[in-house]
Amino acid sequence: ETSAQGRSLLLSLRTSLGLLGGLDRGRLRRASRESSLEPLRIVMEEPPARGPLPPPPDAPTPGPADRELFGYVGIEAVLDQMRIKTMKTGFEFNIMVVGQSGLGKSTMVNTLFKSKVSRKSCPGYEERIPKTVQLLSVTHVVEEKGVKMKLTVTDTPGFGDQINNQNCWEPILEYINEQYERYLREEILINRKRKIPDTRVHACVYFVPPTGHWLRPLDLEFMRRLNKITNVVPVIAKADTLTLEERAEFKQRIQKDLKAHGIHVYPQEEFDDDSDDRLLNDKIREKIPFAVVGADKEHQVNGKKVLGRKTKWGIIEVENPAHCEFPLLRDLLIRSHLQDLKDITHNVHYERYRMFRLNESNLPAKGGERLGSVNGEPESHL
Repeated sequence: ETSAQGRSLLLSLRTSLGLLGGLDRGRLRRASRESSLEPLRIVMEEPPARGPLPPPPDAPTPGPADRELFGYVGIEAVLDQMRIKTMKTGFEFNIMVVGQSGLGKSTMVNTLFKSKVSRKSCPGYEERIPKTVQLLSVTHVVEEKGVKMKLTVTDTPGFGDQINNQNCWEPILEYINEQYERYLREEILINRKRKIPDTRVHACVYFVPPTGHWLRPLDLEFMRRLNKITNVVPVIAKADTLTLEERAEFKQRIQKDLKAHGIHVYPQEEFDDDSDDRLLNDKIREKIPFAVVGADKEHQVNGKKVLGRKTKWGIIEVENPAHCEFPLLRDLLIRSHLQDLKDITHNVHYERYRMFRLNESNLPAKGGERLGSVNGEPESHL
């Protein structure tokens, strides 16, 4: 009996110890869990410094319009600075007129700039038709409202005036390339000028005779060769000799000829920067070639002085869009696209010539000199 009581007492003691042990083990497990969760709680509350997370793929990218200014900065004053600098230094514009004699090239140039800037306006000029194509340039400084422009007008007397006009375009092409060469030689000098004189032809106005039929083979061949190296602007000269119906038909025929022979006159479609430029240039391309009339004399019309040509049946007003398209030509060359003409000349035509010359295998340049040495001065190795 005593042994039975002892066994029951021992069994109860073991049960008590087991319960205590289980409680201790539970407490230990809870404590370990609490100790293991404690660092996680710290990490969640105080995350380490990181860089910005990449935006999701479908998130819109912020543009320039998203950067709003808190106040006036003065960025727009850059335009005033450029204007003041341009008024001080001025700028250059070089135009070439090509066409046979008697089409009014000199008169048209004088009408464009409302000044006696043509070759025939110079003192000592003698009217004669040369035996070969000659290129004569006249430079003037034209000023309007404080803005100075160094204007160079290059005339081509003798072009298309001979019985045999074969290769009559060669002197003109050589002249244009010579101006590119001259600019390139100044540009690649190590000690070059701050402002390189720019004699490159920015625009070539080609005068088409008002035949009312089709373009002549000479016209097509010349513009086909010239449109690759400069900006060509064709015009119908002395358009007052055509009726309105003849003028419209002649323009359509010329446009078909240019398209059929792959001749791209200015403004070229591939050089349109944006939709606004394309919309504006499309309207200009529909009007090309411009039917123009030139006049450098003023006449009284309704009490006002206007530039025009006086005839028995009235006065043809040069600046009246109802009479001719001279205002469109003036706007294109001066008021709206002058800077674009210069930009395309530099960035397209001159750049193409520069790449061709620098890619040559050290061939002698004109005059027996190599491109690597100009006027005895060292040049940079491009």
